[in-house]
Amino acid sequence: MGPDARLLQEEAGLTAIPRTTRTPDEVADRARRSATLTDLDAAVSGCFACPRLVTWREEVAATKRASFRDQEYWGRPVPGFGAGDARLAILGLAPAAHGGNRTGRIFTGDRSGDVLFAALHRAGLANQATSVSRDDGLALPGTRVFAAVRCAPPDNKPTPGERDTCAPWLHREVELVRPTLRVVVALGAFAWAAWWPTMADVYGVRPPTPRPAFGHGARWSAESVPTLLGCYHVSQQNTFTGRLTPAMLDDVFAAAKHLAGLA
Repeated sequence: MGPDARLLQEEAGLTAIPRTTRTPDEVADRARRSATLTDLDAAVSGCFACPRLVTWREEVAATKRASFRDQEYWGRPVPGFGAGDARLAILGLAPAAHGGNRTGRIFTGDRSGDVLFAALHRAGLANQATSVSRDDGLALPGTRVFAAVRCAPPDNKPTPGERDTCAPWLHREVELVRPTLRVVVALGAFAWAAWWPTMADVYGVRPPTPRPAFGHGARWSAESVPTLLGCYHVSQQNTFTGRLTPAMLDDVFAAAKHLAGLA
């Protein structure tokens, strides 16, 4: 580990975390015992429970992309980011190999993040339009961003087992922001599907049968749980092809802001 990576981890309080979270049972136990978001974020970043993901994230951090060859990569699971009293949550799939896995902050340092935070800034949900590093001053009043899977997966495709092993981190994070949370925006079908077991675990509400289909602009609501909104993922595959446009993002976040009472 280089000095820059160690500094990142010292700033996040991670250097003293033992690598003891190595099994699904240990993940579930450690998530339950996280009393605060700060504690949970530290626990997430010390997780080594999925061997394939650990190998991949560390390999990427060692080999690097040529354009980042002079940088030290984070190379660990990536915690959530944003307000502890969030009324709006944005749920993604997983960190990018050369984005969050490099910078240590979700949707930071890649094209997807460029699109997402520019849209949040236009909506008045972020104090700036860019997200390039952990110390760039970004703040998300009333909003929190997190992922269903906390490690960068090969080909952006976690296995079902990896998804399930990681789920307790997501469930506990939602539980900790539950008192204020009013709206969840699911970025893509994977996040949309991840919400239903989260809702069942945290709110004790059985998902509808059949499950509502994911789609851009899809909306589902029920008493005593956050409203769920669907949004195409801010991946280059969607934004470069025009499947997802800035106007489409603006519509989703305008609706989410209104429903969350942040307007």
